[in-house]
Amino acid sequence: MIKSLKTQSHKLSDPAYQLQVLNNYSESLRDLPRFRDKLKETDLFPLKPTGIEIFQMNVGYMCNMTCKHCHVDAGPDRREVMKKETFRQCLEALRDSEATTVDLTGGAPEMNPHFKWFVEEASKLGKEITVRSNLTILTTAPKYRALPEFFAKHGVEVTCSLPFYNKSRTDRQRGEGTYEKSIEALQKLNGIGYGREGSGLELNLVYNPAGAFLPGEQEPMEQTFKRQLSRKHGIVFNKLFTITNLPISRFLNFLLESGNLEDYMDRLVTAYNPAAAQGVMCRNTISVGWDGTLYDCDFNQMLDMPVEEDAPRHISEWNELKLNNRTIRINQHCFGCTAGAGSSCGGATT
Repeated sequence: MIKSLKTQSHKLSDPAYQLQVLNNYSESLRDLPRFRDKLKETDLFPLKPTGIEIFQMNVGYMCNMTCKHCHVDAGPDRREVMKKETFRQCLEALRDSEATTVDLTGGAPEMNPHFKWFVEEASKLGKEITVRSNLTILTTAPKYRALPEFFAKHGVEVTCSLPFYNKSRTDRQRGEGTYEKSIEALQKLNGIGYGREGSGLELNLVYNPAGAFLPGEQEPMEQTFKRQLSRKHGIVFNKLFTITNLPISRFLNFLLESGNLEDYMDRLVTAYNPAAAQGVMCRNTISVGWDGTLYDCDFNQMLDMPVEEDAPRHISEWNELKLNNRTIRINQHCFGCTAGAGSSCGGATT
């Protein structure tokens, strides 16, 4: 089994060290423009929220996979999982929140022992629920194999990772056998109506590049994925989200080991798009960590950058008014969300 960086006691398992690398690893990185200065060019500094619409919860770093590009450093050897009390505090916050969407992520969120209970309780609040699945988890133990029907019962939107529409590129990025298991899961989801017109059951795919480059244009890629998956396997889905790999955790390790860090960061900075900066997800999202700590986004969570000190920093202290008036914390990794067409958990932002 491939071990997580944390289990290896790797230097990059330390978020502070990751930030040091991004800012000071080499002279070329030190010479790059600062993200805050780019924001100042368009009067976006300091970066402020537009209002919380998406309540994203990372319910644990445990996962059945150890993917090479994972910014969470998730894996079977991670034991950080959200406790039921923290889930209850999230429900209390959601009761009076203006957030319309509850976005469940991980790791593999399905592996949290309280996952199904929370979905049932959150669905009673009338919120839209999204689960971010790696697909392969839905083909393992019987309790996970039954999840597609559970999702359909509660109208859960399923957003799935699929590196590519062919076997070689998918397995190279996420491990041998990933493609076949993913196709099996997608066919199961299609079989109960997911992705099919008129079903009301939303099925979306997520594409991350396999190397040190930006994703292609989202719409043409979506059409190619739809054509290829339909032709090869009869699979249908609603949308494809293209997401830029941020230089964090295992993807940062890949960049360093392959000698691509400086070129990749230069590529992100050169592709900075002010229009994408307007629509970054941290402006309409709050990210809740497995222990209840609040972050501006999932990426800041992985870099241990909680919301600013003047805002509530734990879900037990929830105050939406104060959170909507906070200043969003930024660093050099933010260039990843503002390059090209932009990148968010919902794909391109422009």
